[in-house]
Amino acid sequence: MHWELPDDGRVELWPDFVPEPEREGLFGALSASIPFEAKQIRIFGRSVDQPRLTAWIGDANAVYTYSGVRNVPSPWLPLLAAMRDRVAELAGVRFNSVLCNLYRTGADSMGMHADREPELGDNPIIASLSLGAVRRFQLRHRKLRGVGLDLDLPDGSLLVMRGAVQHHYRHGVPKQPKIVEPRINLTFRYVAPASSQSSSS
Repeated sequence: MHWELPDDGRVELWPDFVPEPEREGLFGALSASIPFEAKQIRIFGRSVDQPRLTAWIGDANAVYTYSGVRNVPSPWLPLLAAMRDRVAELAGVRFNSVLCNLYRTGADSMGMHADREPELGDNPIIASLSLGAVRRFQLRHRKLRGVGLDLDLPDGSLLVMRGAVQHHYRHGVPKQPKIVEPRINLTFRYVAPASSQSSSS
């Protein structure tokens, strides 16, 4: 499935990217091996706990700063590196990092935002793999009221955002209090190497 959106936005969804027989074992292996932790971010000048657990993993020079937090990557786990290659083949681009999110229940969430940090470059391609509980994904145009998407992302699905989505849209995962099962979300991206960031600043 895919959607062509105003202002050069494109969203693609593969509901069964991870075959059903693989999903439970993959979720368990990732839960046991990813170094998830509670982190704080800066919002309106104060530090607050993120409403989910996260881990930043990637190439050694894929340093990523967002919400006032500088993230130095942990080394690739073999399982994540293998999944990176599978996702990259479908997306047609190279990824050097992944933000791992653990939504423990529906009380955890991701606020509306865009991945517009300079180290992501112009029109970054973001590939988002979901495992576990089905959660709602919201996409909203920054200026055009009523333009966007609401998608329930199933277990094993892959969502890819292309084109100028990050320039003109914001996206997030709202709270859904009735959900009690966990969800792991892996968002693969390419971050300009730290040496390039330093030389261009």
